[in-house]
Amino acid sequence: MVYRFRAHAACALSVISLMAVNARAAGTNPLFSASTLPFQAPRFDQIRDSDYAPAFEKGMADHLREIQAIADSRAAPDFENTIIAMERSGRLLDRVGETFFAVYQANGDDALNGVQSSEAPRLSQHWDSVYLNARLFQRVKTLYDRRATLSLNDEQAMLLEVYYQQFVHAGALLSAPDKRRLEALNTRISTLETLYAQKLVASARDAALVVDSAQALAGLDAGEVASASKAAEARKLTGKWVVPLQNTTQQPALSSLNRRETRQTLFQQSWTRAEKGDANDTRAIISELAQLRAQKAALFGYPDFASYTLYDQMARTPQAVETFMRKLVPATAAAQKREAAVLQTAMRKDGKDLTLRPWDWAYYSEQVRREKYDLNQDEVKPYFELDTVLRDGVFYAANQLYGITFRQRSDIPVYNPDVMVFEVTDKDGSPLGLMYFDYFKRDNKFGGAWMTNMVGQSSLLGTRPVICNVANFTKAAPGQPQLITSSDVTTMFHEFGHALHGLFASQTYPMLSGTSVARDFVEFPSQFNENWATDPKVLAHYARHYKTGAAMPEALAAKIRKSAHFNQGFALGEVVAAAQLDMKWHALPGTAPRQDVDAFEARALAETGLDVTDVPPRYRSSYFLHIWGNGYAAGYYAYLWTEMLDQDAFSWFQQHGGLTRANGQRFRDMILSRGHTMDYGPMFRAFYGKDPDIGPMLAHRGLGEVAP
Repeated sequence: MVYRFRAHAACALSVISLMAVNARAAGTNPLFSASTLPFQAPRFDQIRDSDYAPAFEKGMADHLREIQAIADSRAAPDFENTIIAMERSGRLLDRVGETFFAVYQANGDDALNGVQSSEAPRLSQHWDSVYLNARLFQRVKTLYDRRATLSLNDEQAMLLEVYYQQFVHAGALLSAPDKRRLEALNTRISTLETLYAQKLVASARDAALVVDSAQALAGLDAGEVASASKAAEARKLTGKWVVPLQNTTQQPALSSLNRRETRQTLFQQSWTRAEKGDANDTRAIISELAQLRAQKAALFGYPDFASYTLYDQMARTPQAVETFMRKLVPATAAAQKREAAVLQTAMRKDGKDLTLRPWDWAYYSEQVRREKYDLNQDEVKPYFELDTVLRDGVFYAANQLYGITFRQRSDIPVYNPDVMVFEVTDKDGSPLGLMYFDYFKRDNKFGGAWMTNMVGQSSLLGTRPVICNVANFTKAAPGQPQLITSSDVTTMFHEFGHALHGLFASQTYPMLSGTSVARDFVEFPSQFNENWATDPKVLAHYARHYKTGAAMPEALAAKIRKSAHFNQGFALGEVVAAAQLDMKWHALPGTAPRQDVDAFEARALAETGLDVTDVPPRYRSSYFLHIWGNGYAAGYYAYLWTEMLDQDAFSWFQQHGGLTRANGQRFRDMILSRGHTMDYGPMFRAFYGKDPDIGPMLAHRGLGEVAP
């Protein structure tokens, strides 16, 4: 997942009144001026929670003055005095937004929650005042109408197109009454999105599995049990063990816990975390959000919010998304039935004459994996020590493909002691950017994993990228090795794929730079980068035993490759179900009443054609952060769409020599460095040689190809 400030300003950030937290004199606020650290990295050694609100206040005020000056200019509009002027505007607002967003998501506290929740509507209103400024839009429209006569280069032409579309999509062509209605809708929506995200963090924290004895955690290894004990100590729970929840429905511990009752409790805690009827129940928010989004779409003449939001995506329409996902269902459903039958047999062989349930799937999948492939995840884990995976796996693959190198820096201040910082150098020795890595779960961190820019690349502004990869891995107890799961390894490669997309950005204008692309394109580089985690050359380089340093035996590596297609009906099915749930929520018409969340969800899932009883969606409506709080509304399908793109691209690599510098350079030149400087279809066709097709994706999962 990737977060960007400008794209999510209304839902991700907020400001608070100056008088509430004006703790220092304005002149000493470190956010008021660009950082003097390398790459303008944030001054986390100086920034305090109380600095964000004044910086937001001043940032919005400065930005509005700049915007009004452009709108009121007596000079005839041209590209320089209108479009480029807008690109140069809002520097302080962008700086505080990018910095705050990074910290709020990864290391929040009550003060930052206050900044976020108290003034989210004001930031929404700020952007409305920009995009609903009639004089400013008229200047943009004048240029857009004359675009064929302006002698613009390709990037400039795209920038003008994007600005015009964004103004129209923000309501510039609406009537005055509809604009007022839109502003009210945007204000309420931003408030609800902020409240939802905060309730979700609290609900996940409160729903953690708490047990009274280590025996209840039988099946977990010693390090995991020690981590559960440490988590209980952090919560001041004496004589308890705590297993925190991940953001997904299924939880990592479910594959190991021997006691069925413990597995069931853990699953139920996850499944019901945000619908317990308490202060953190999110269902009322969801019901209102879905209705308000549908009403917003209707203002623009769209039949539903999905149609409204897909206007600038690669897929373009809900119909194209539905057609794509329908192609996945037959092979996925057939695989789920086969897998469920195998697991049911395994349960009976285990002496359990019981019906397979969702909390059994991961556990018995692991038993079958061990039996069928002689592959035990406990046997694999000692070869995945986090620092070695990062340096000798993630960094190594990037060096082999793109020639870049990494040097850890201890002189760059961080927002939490867990964070590591590396300077990235390009193949010619020139500085490329700065990378932060924040991998460990904390109770004050949002769930999941993501990449965000703390400084974006732009040659117009003279800035290079400062990027952060964030995850939620279980931190080892003191004195224990920091071993991670194979899924964690994939996450590291995935998020670093986003980082590469940002690091290789080579745009003039910040609006088009790096990861500022469509949702159903932005996950393409990240999912593509996952492929290198199991590439034989890369795996051999980083998969080393944490005690002996010995490379993973080839026999074990062969087992991993052989088992790659195992359980793919489940793996694909939970994502398809979540994506379809997202699309159903955002297919509601503007006249629809508020929905009963549980009833709506049950109907939507029943229509998927998949086994949603044993294979529930990866995210339930009540904790689907992507779509209710992180800008992926009607966009979760993007993970599947971009998997199609990434496997097409990887098949091209395989046909042309695999992991080589020449192939890496071609991918960098044609995909990773392009940002949004051209349409996605032509960009992809130029690399792949034809339109995307679903065959390599299904083959990669061992599901075969299905007819269109």
